[in-house]
Amino acid sequence: MPTTSFTTPFIGREDELARLTRVLDRARAGEARAVLVAGDAGVGKTRLLAEAAGHAAEAGTTVVTGHCVDLGDVGLPYLPFTEIVGVLADDERFSAALASHPVVDRLLGDGSGGAGDAGGRLQLFEGMASLLTDLAETAPLLLVLEDLHWADQSSRDLLRFLLSRGILQSRVRSRGGDAVAGGAPGQRLAVFASYRADDLHRRHPLRPLLAELVRLPVVERLELRPMPDGEVARLVRAQQAAPVPDATVRRIVERAEGNAFYAEELLAATSETMPGAASAVPSGLADVLLIRFEQLAATAQQVLRTAAVAGRRVEHDLLRDTVQLPEEELESALREAVGRQLLVPGDDDTYSFRHALIREAVYADLLPGERVRLHRAFAGVLAGRGHRAESAAERAHHSRESHDLADALAASLEAADHAGRVRAPAEELRHLEAALDLWSAVPHDARPDGFDTVTLTLRASAAAAHAGETHRAVSLTRSALARVGDDEDSELAARVRYTLAGNLMRIDNLAAAFTYSNEALAMIPADPPSRTWVWAAATHVMAATYMGEDEAAHRVARKAVRIAEELDVSDAQADLLISLVSLEGRSRRTPEGRARLREARELARRAGNASVEMRALFNLSIGSHESGDLDECLTWLTEGLERAGRAGLLSSPYPVEMRYLRSLMLYTLGQWDECLRAAETELDGLPTAGRYAIGPALSVALARGDQHAVERARALLDGPFDWMATLVAGLLLTDAAVQRHDAEEALEQFRTTLTALIDDAGTTPHVAVRLAALALTAIGDAVVESRRTGDEEGADRWTETGTELVELARITANKGEDDTPQGPEGLAWLARAEAEWARACARPDGGPGVELSVGAWEKAVAAFGYGDVYEQARCQLRLAETLLVAERRDEAATHARAARDTAVRLGAVPLLDEVERLIRRGRLAETPSTADRVPLLTARENDVLLLLSRGRTNRQIGEELFISGKTASVHVSNILAKLGAASRTEAVAIAYREGLVEPEPSASG
Repeated sequence: MPTTSFTTPFIGREDELARLTRVLDRARAGEARAVLVAGDAGVGKTRLLAEAAGHAAEAGTTVVTGHCVDLGDVGLPYLPFTEIVGVLADDERFSAALASHPVVDRLLGDGSGGAGDAGGRLQLFEGMASLLTDLAETAPLLLVLEDLHWADQSSRDLLRFLLSRGILQSRVRSRGGDAVAGGAPGQRLAVFASYRADDLHRRHPLRPLLAELVRLPVVERLELRPMPDGEVARLVRAQQAAPVPDATVRRIVERAEGNAFYAEELLAATSETMPGAASAVPSGLADVLLIRFEQLAATAQQVLRTAAVAGRRVEHDLLRDTVQLPEEELESALREAVGRQLLVPGDDDTYSFRHALIREAVYADLLPGERVRLHRAFAGVLAGRGHRAESAAERAHHSRESHDLADALAASLEAADHAGRVRAPAEELRHLEAALDLWSAVPHDARPDGFDTVTLTLRASAAAAHAGETHRAVSLTRSALARVGDDEDSELAARVRYTLAGNLMRIDNLAAAFTYSNEALAMIPADPPSRTWVWAAATHVMAATYMGEDEAAHRVARKAVRIAEELDVSDAQADLLISLVSLEGRSRRTPEGRARLREARELARRAGNASVEMRALFNLSIGSHESGDLDECLTWLTEGLERAGRAGLLSSPYPVEMRYLRSLMLYTLGQWDECLRAAETELDGLPTAGRYAIGPALSVALARGDQHAVERARALLDGPFDWMATLVAGLLLTDAAVQRHDAEEALEQFRTTLTALIDDAGTTPHVAVRLAALALTAIGDAVVESRRTGDEEGADRWTETGTELVELARITANKGEDDTPQGPEGLAWLARAEAEWARACARPDGGPGVELSVGAWEKAVAAFGYGDVYEQARCQLRLAETLLVAERRDEAATHARAARDTAVRLGAVPLLDEVERLIRRGRLAETPSTADRVPLLTARENDVLLLLSRGRTNRQIGEELFISGKTASVHVSNILAKLGAASRTEAVAIAYREGLVEPEPSASG
């Protein structure tokens, strides 16, 4: 039977689908079952049932669907069952059974079923049960009843009989006359019925039936809850071939609140407009959302309109004081709104709209004057409560919407103060920007005392920096600079400039930062000593260091430290001590340097300056990482992020870098699943400027063969230049080119990235060593391929390019950013670069260069032993290749097996593919036969496994083998069970290891 078709892939609901599939399996085995599928309108009931029906049809079950329709009080009796029988009548397989049952004519005749009395109804019910029993003997049967909340009384009564006394429970007569116990073997029948949970008000006639049915042992209830945000995001992206901007996806996910239909409608409305579409509810969706609202009594509609002006959630007392209805009328109206599933009561004496879009639709339906009047009423009630911090933000909103701008300004400033006290920088920024917007519109004599636009703008820029909005912080500080007049005092003018310099350093505009820090320092004298001069000096020291002006920076820093100590400005003293670590040769990689950093951290902690403390903790963690002490690094990262969380600074620059570094540690140590989980958990909480923190998770995806990681890496480069995002994207894109054996692209990515990362002082960053080593990998592949095809000119050209890159790696590793050799990580990448260069220079036929190449790869393997398990495995693969050329087969086999074991554990399928190819080509496999180690797969399972190893999805497997994606899914499940694998990745790894699949031919193979 045909089922509903969808153009987009099935996303999410895997657990729910598996549960329905298990019911279908039991039904095919002769155990009749029923499932009642509940969920709000649009949450995905129809799609889930369609997927389950598709599985059933693929497995040989006949699927028939009956729809209930909202026809009000004049509903047609037995409508869904009439539709089911009508569909079955068109199937020749069932013609004999249908002809032998009078119930067919009664249902398809006049629609009444001849059931005018109790006896007639009972005959019809028993006849329908007998018919379904006989049909299920011909073929397994699935009945799908959609929209049960609209079912007529007769259909509800028939369903009650069938599930409680008929096809599932009672003894009914088969066509042969033998009694068959309900639920006994032979009853190959399942019933899936869906209904809208949000339509079931307290007096809905379906409620008593549901309460009765769910008590039956053969009836299950499956509730579809809102989809998780990640699945909604996948759904949105799957709707269109062109990429959907991340900001659009996030906004749709936020508004849809797990409802698939709402998400699709919001995306369609966004797609029909220009980018940055209006936030209004699409008209078609608004009509759907308002249907239930318009069924309310007039008083209940009035209460709901008032509640909509309050927002998604409203306190009972606030609503009561605003709507000004007698208590009994208010309670009656609220009871009706709750009963109609429009409002949901909370435990704290509040009411919330069941879905945010319902509130938006009701609010949009208000008349302009009505909207202003209600906002004014709410503002008045809130003002009467006094200056409570929690109501200031609400009052600011209502005052602004009711055009009382003076009160909106005062309330915005109160709300900003409260957000600052509770360490919520994003909210503080929002309220301060609202106040700045209102400032010029409020008469001078109506403005609060003690405020001016320059200090407010400076404060807003600090909040933006703490919230991770670095470019916004720069914009706000430039605005403050433009507002500083000639009559402003020099200290304020200096504060603006050194604040701007600090913000510019965060976006890597180092030359401009140096200029402004110079101006700030020149605007105020060092004598008499002042806090402003100390902070101007601390900022200038950082800027000068970045610009390579180390001598000047050191001179200013030593003087500023003394003055800071005299004035007891301990947080500025801490900031200066951090800068002096590198200026005085105490690298943060050394014990002495980290001791100075711990001293600075303690000074900042005692002063209560969390931002400077974050700088100290970041340097402690990165210093431990650079020195190869990964355990100490993780300790500092944990402490730093906990402190940032308590201070509300998780989105500020240093904590975001620590979040990236923590993910990098998980990636390096081979804890890849945890790395992915951390990225998924933290993604929504990252500021736009901190998206690079998911880089290690993208590295995991790339190493596991997911090419979508490349698209996401390129997306990091969208928007204003960001140094860290450029670094992370550059590494990923270069490595992706390496995986494709595309030397030209790898070299281009290397050059583009390095050019972008070299700072205004011309300093080559540490990461140049890693970039060079990655590019050399692709160059080595190109040399090998050129020599294999006899292109000696091409081999020489690539070798010459490789020589340039290895020289750069040597210089950068031995003379780092602070003129000291790099730590274990940098030296490991240098060893990798040297080994790749040696591979490019070695001759394929063995010769003196081979032993040099073996030695180079042995050094690289040992160098990555500091903790980078994946890169060590990649080096072991190359070492095994080189050992084979040197005819040291036993050693080659040992390293190949070690690389294979790591690739299997990590799920690094592309690496595993290369290792297995080498093992086969070099005949390094162990001797026990495959038959002794793994169970036998069927011919079809072998076909599926081969495509699985090529990275195909279930749908793609189905298309290539001319089977459905659902059948492919069943085969994949069987393969996992037979191989004892917990995932597709592990199954492929086992298949390669055991020789169940052959690798694809490649140019280098």
